[in-house]
Amino acid sequence: MARKIDRTLLSYCPDLQVMDCTLRDGGLVNNFNFSDEFVKDLYHANIKAGVDYMEFGYKASKNLFSVDDFGKWKFCNEDDIRAIVGDNQSPLKIAVMADTGRTDYKTDILPKSESVVDMYRVATYIHQLPTAIDMIEDIHEKGYETTVNIMAVSKVNDRDIMGALELLSKTNVDCIYLVDSFGSFYPEQICDLADRYSEVAGKYGKLVGYHGHNNQQLAFANTIEALRYGASILDATVCGMGRGAGNCYLESLLGFLKNPKYNLIPMMKFIEKHMSEMKVNYSWGFDLPYLMTGILNSHPSAAIEFQKAKRTDYTNFYHELHDMG
Repeated sequence: MARKIDRTLLSYCPDLQVMDCTLRDGGLVNNFNFSDEFVKDLYHANIKAGVDYMEFGYKASKNLFSVDDFGKWKFCNEDDIRAIVGDNQSPLKIAVMADTGRTDYKTDILPKSESVVDMYRVATYIHQLPTAIDMIEDIHEKGYETTVNIMAVSKVNDRDIMGALELLSKTNVDCIYLVDSFGSFYPEQICDLADRYSEVAGKYGKLVGYHGHNNQQLAFANTIEALRYGASILDATVCGMGRGAGNCYLESLLGFLKNPKYNLIPMMKFIEKHMSEMKVNYSWGFDLPYLMTGILNSHPSAAIEFQKAKRTDYTNFYHELHDMG
């Protein structure tokens, strides 16, 4: 049972921060092939909207991924980021995600004194924690803010989750993320998990973040519940753009939040200019196959392949997923 807390839907939360993940999670939709105009306009829209962080993409290993197969935001080279933001003379902070086991972090992540990036987000599965902790400490030592995003916790037992939280809270990480990778959690579960994350992280002076997926059309609702139960950094994407069912809609979150620094209008103007064409060229968002993977707590890859094959035999697909589980 989650503890009662002071935050309500009308609360002003001065510690609240919003992370725009459009280029990173949305990049999984279009192989990170965003035009420079799109990225520059999104950067300026985020500044005007009062968004706190903008995630530019991944810091992927070029030894594992070919630069010919992806757009530049798969790799987030320093020069490419600076071509968009210059020295970033704005309140908006720049974030990049580093996947555990897929990033040459010792060599590819520069010292903070040589980079315009402010934060690295270490994404890890629970069995990768030793490497993730080494990444956190290396990146912290270089001078960056850090988060750790524990993926697929809907597949992890409670004891291992609590053990991981204790272990990570003793590192130099700044924020520990609750991640609903498969869009399988319901609001009541998010209340309980966010409360437990906040209780453990709070003992060590750490923040909690939340990243949701929209398989069951609950990404926005779950984000609000995570906020009520202690999450301070909330992830969202423009028009919910993200792999499969996508994410919490940034415009919904900006419209809901009570902090006066947030302004929905600049994001609406960005959507008018860019997102209609994006939706014509690429597919994401809630659909029946993604609902099935959410209900069955399964990775969305099978639903993505179902969509690509233009299948409509939903009942057969549901039984296939059930048998796989």
